[in-house]
Amino acid sequence: MNWNAEQRALAEKYQRLDDIPVGERRYKCHSCHYVVAETPCPHCGETHLEIMCPLDHCSCPHTVIERIEYCPLCGQAVCPECGSHDVVQISRVTGYMQDVAGWNAGKQQELKDRVRYSAV
Repeated sequence: MNWNAEQRALAEKYQRLDDIPVGERRYKCHSCHYVVAETPCPHCGETHLEIMCPLDHCSCPHTVIERIEYCPLCGQAVCPECGSHDVVQISRVTGYMQDVAGWNAGKQQELKDRVRYSAV
């Protein structure tokens, strides 16, 4: 991923999402789909908000991409073209395409560690 200078500085400044000071955090509300600066969500009252990675910009114009990369700050899958964290990663398991979001942590790490080859 080709992060811009501001994104690289953020990734170097913080090692984990929990290191971001509370005053600088943004949160993703999965109930009303807003990005908010406080918890609970002022729009719907949801209390279980996810800390939003500062490298995420929430809009990926790409429909299907062939490969995936991982964010250096939060470790989540990102679009290698634009860096958006708003991607659904699927993998072929015994002949079926499946969303990997439901996989346990060990299986997701195994997916990250896979070596990919391309036939040229």
